[in-house]
Amino acid sequence: MRITLERSNLLKSLNHVHRVVERRNTIPILSNVLMRASGNNLDLKATDLDLEITEATPAMVETAGATTVPAHLLYEIVRKLPDGSEVLLATNPDGGSMTVQSGRSKFTLQCLPETDFPDLTAGSFTHTFDLKATDLKMLIDRTQFAISTEETRYYLNGIFFHTVEAGGDLKLRAVATDGHRLARADVVAPSGSEGMPGIIIPRKTVGELQKLVDDPEMVVKAESPTPRSA
Repeated sequence: MRITLERSNLLKSLNHVHRVVERRNTIPILSNVLMRASGNNLDLKATDLDLEITEATPAMVETAGATTVPAHLLYEIVRKLPDGSEVLLATNPDGGSMTVQSGRSKFTLQCLPETDFPDLTAGSFTHTFDLKATDLKMLIDRTQFAISTEETRYYLNGIFFHTVEAGGDLKLRAVATDGHRLARADVVAPSGSEGMPGIIIPRKTVGELQKLVDDPEMVVKAESPTPRSA
């Protein structure tokens, strides 16, 4: 793999995906971010086996390929590079290491093979719909405080999203409770959500979504994940 991309684009994507990676891992591959270069994009993926996040960023791909490198270490390197700089990412011929180069700065990171990276097996979600970021942000902000932190009651460790009939209209409702208090918020159900099965979005996923929906122009799509091809 050999690619060149803007430092700002790489930093933005790493900032999103590296937060999922736990700093202390007993499984080495879970400390890494999967990087897959093809076409005109670099795809990044990170997981803690409960939550998986993927992001694509524009890149000049000279040689396509894939590898995994330590997520937090790469993030810290890119974060300290000068604004406006370009970053060259290149793996060595045997794939055992990757060079990160920008200007006079050059770093070498140890790689683990992409085939070792886990691929979460997700269930099939039967509905696809778009939701305004402002609506999702409102639903989260009004219910997040009531999420339970008691790990033994895992079904309360998130926000329950479902559709209900209310006042003659179909609503998308978010509910959270810790067994002592309950928070509820509604928005008009978006087209395509009719009859959707109720889902619980875990607390950690809620936290990541909250950071992503600050942009009022963003639209969030609910859909089934695309399986990775063999």
